[in-house]
Amino acid sequence: MEASVILPILKKKLAFLSGGKDRRSGLILTIPLCLEQTSMDELSVTLDYLLSIPSEKCKARGFTVIVDGRKSQWNVVKTVVLMLQNVVPAEVSLVCVVKPDEFWDKKVTHFCFWKEKDRLGFEVFEKFTKESTSLLDELALINNGSDKGNQQEKDRSIDLNFLPSVDPETVLQTGHELLSELQQRRFNGSDGGVSWSPMDDELLAQPQVMKLLDSLREQYTRYQEVCRQRSKRTQLEEIQQKVMQVVNWLEGPGSEQLRTQWGIGDSIRASQALQQKHEEIESQHSEWFAVYVELNQQIAALLNAGDEEDLVELKALQQQLSDVCYRQASQLEFRQNLLQAALEFHSVAQDLSQQLDGLLGMLCVDVAPADGASIQQTLKLLEEKLKSVDLGLQGLREKGQSLLDQISNQASWAYGKDVTIENKENVDHIQGVMEDMQLRKQRCEDMVDVRRLKMLQMVQLFKCEEDAAQAVEWLSELLDALLKTHIRLGDDAQETKVLLEKHRKFVDVAQSTYDYGRQLLQATVVLCQSLRCTSRSSGDTLPRLNRVWKQFTLTSEERVQRLETAVAFHSSAEKILQECPEQPEAFNEMDQFDEIEAVGKSLLDRLTVPVVYPDGSEQYFGSPSDMASAAEHIREKMKLVSLKKQQLRQPEATTPES
Repeated sequence: MEASVILPILKKKLAFLSGGKDRRSGLILTIPLCLEQTSMDELSVTLDYLLSIPSEKCKARGFTVIVDGRKSQWNVVKTVVLMLQNVVPAEVSLVCVVKPDEFWDKKVTHFCFWKEKDRLGFEVFEKFTKESTSLLDELALINNGSDKGNQQEKDRSIDLNFLPSVDPETVLQTGHELLSELQQRRFNGSDGGVSWSPMDDELLAQPQVMKLLDSLREQYTRYQEVCRQRSKRTQLEEIQQKVMQVVNWLEGPGSEQLRTQWGIGDSIRASQALQQKHEEIESQHSEWFAVYVELNQQIAALLNAGDEEDLVELKALQQQLSDVCYRQASQLEFRQNLLQAALEFHSVAQDLSQQLDGLLGMLCVDVAPADGASIQQTLKLLEEKLKSVDLGLQGLREKGQSLLDQISNQASWAYGKDVTIENKENVDHIQGVMEDMQLRKQRCEDMVDVRRLKMLQMVQLFKCEEDAAQAVEWLSELLDALLKTHIRLGDDAQETKVLLEKHRKFVDVAQSTYDYGRQLLQATVVLCQSLRCTSRSSGDTLPRLNRVWKQFTLTSEERVQRLETAVAFHSSAEKILQECPEQPEAFNEMDQFDEIEAVGKSLLDRLTVPVVYPDGSEQYFGSPSDMASAAEHIREKMKLVSLKKQQLRQPEATTPES
C-alpha cells in the first residue's frame, strides 16, 4: 500500500507510531481519539498501513497499543478495542486504554469490556503456566547438571541443555504483566461493589502465578550464575588455547624461519632480497603479535575482574606469552639491524669499487697534455681521487668492523637453547671484501706513484722546453741589443778598451744564456727518452737556439774586431799626437802616419759594411745616423793625425833650403 494513495486519511493522524518501545522491545502504536466521530474504516486503513511498515522481526515482538479515550465517547473506545481484538489480534500484545472522565458512570459498558478481556487473560494465564513450568524443568536440569563434578556430564549438559527453549526474561515479563492484570482486576472489582465479582479460578490464579514467578526468579538467578561461571571458564579456556597457539607458532615455525635466514648476502641486490624476505617474515609475525596484544588485553581485563583462584593461572599465561613474544621480537629486530648493516657495508663497498674503477680507468689512459698547467690540473684531480678512495676504504673498514661485531654478538635463535649458527662464511666474505679493496687500492696507489712521477717529469719537460724557448728569446734580445745599442767605438783608446771589456762581459752573459739553453734542451732529450715521447725542442727550439747563437757570434766577432781596430787606431794616433815636437828624429819614418791613416780608413770602411749571416741575411749596427756619428769621431782624429803629419813635414822642407 502506497502512502500517496491514502495521504488524505494519513493527514488526519487517526493513529501513529511514535518510535517508542515497550519492555519487550515491541513498538508502541498510539490511537488518539477525538470529540469528532472517528471513521472505523479510515482507522482500519490507517492501522493496516502502519502495521505494514515494520519488519517481520519487529512484528513478531508484538505491538503495545495505547488508546487515548479522554476526549472521546466510551462506546467509541470500546469499538476500537473490539476492532483491535478481532482485526489484528496477532500483532497486538497489549492494549492500554486511557479512560475518559465519565468512565465510572458507564457500568454496563465497563462490564462488557471486561468480559472481552476475561477471554484474553485466561489464554495468557494458560500460556504462562505452560511456559513457566517447562522453563523451570529446563533450568533445574541445567543447574543440577552444572553442580555435578563429572566433567563429561558437564560437557554433555553444556552441549545439550545449556540454552533453554524459551527466553526466561520474556516469560518473567509475561508473568509480571499477568500478575499485575489480575491484581488490577481484583482491585477494580472490589471497588465496584455489585456489578462485578471475580471467579474462583481467578482467585486461585494469582497465588499460582506468584509462586511460579518466585520459582522462576530463583532458578533463573542460579542459571545466570551458572552461565557466568561457564562463560568465564570458556573464555579462560579459549584464551589458554590461543596463547598456546601463539607460543607454539613462535617457538616452532617462527623460530625455524629465523633460524634458516642467517646469511647477509654478497651484494646490494642480495642484501635487499634478504631484507624483502625478512619483511615477509615480519609480516607473518606481526599477525601473531596482534593476537598477542589482543590476548594481553583480555588477560588484563580478567585479572582486574577475576577471582582469586584464576589469578595465578592468568598471570602464568600472561608471563609465558610476554616472554615468548618479546624474545621473538628481539630476534626480529636483531636480524633487521644485521641486514641493514650488511646493506650499508655492501653499498659502501660498491661505491668504493666504482671509485677504484674510475681511478684505474684514469690511470690506464695515456696522458697527452698540451702544457704544464693541464698536467698540474690532471695531477690535482688524481690526488683528489686517491684521497676519496682513502676515505672510502676507511668507511668500508668501519662498516665492516661494525658488521663483524654484530655477527660475533649474535644471540641464539632458540629460546634458552644453544643453537650454533655457522657465521664463518659471512665473516670470510666481509674480510675478503675488505682485503680485496685494500689490494686494489694498493695497486692503484702504485700506479698513481708511477703516473705522478711521469707527470712530474712531463711538467719538468714542459718547463725545460719553456725555459729553453725563453733562453732563445733572451739570446735574441741580446743580439738585438748588440746590434742596436753597441755602436760607439770610443773617443780615445782608454774608452775603447772599456767598451771592449764591457762587450766581453756582454758576450759572457750571452754565452751563459746559450749554455743554459743547451743544457735545458739536453734535459728535454733525456726526459723524452725516459717518457718515450718526442719533443718539440729537437725540431724547433734547438735549431733556433743554434741559429741565434751563430748570428750573435758573428755579430760579436765583428764588434770585437771593430773595437780592437779602434783601440789600435786610437793608441797609434794618440801616441803620435802626444809626442813632443822637439824630437823630430822620432818621426823620420813617415810610415807610421800612413799606417794610422790606413787603419783609420779600414775602420771607416768596416763601419759601412753589414754583418752577413749564414742564411744570407744582413744586419747593420745601429742606424745610419749612429754610424755616421761614430765615423765622425774617427775622421776628426784622422784629421788631427794628418795635421800633425803636415807639421812634421814643414821642418823637413825648410832644412834643405837652408
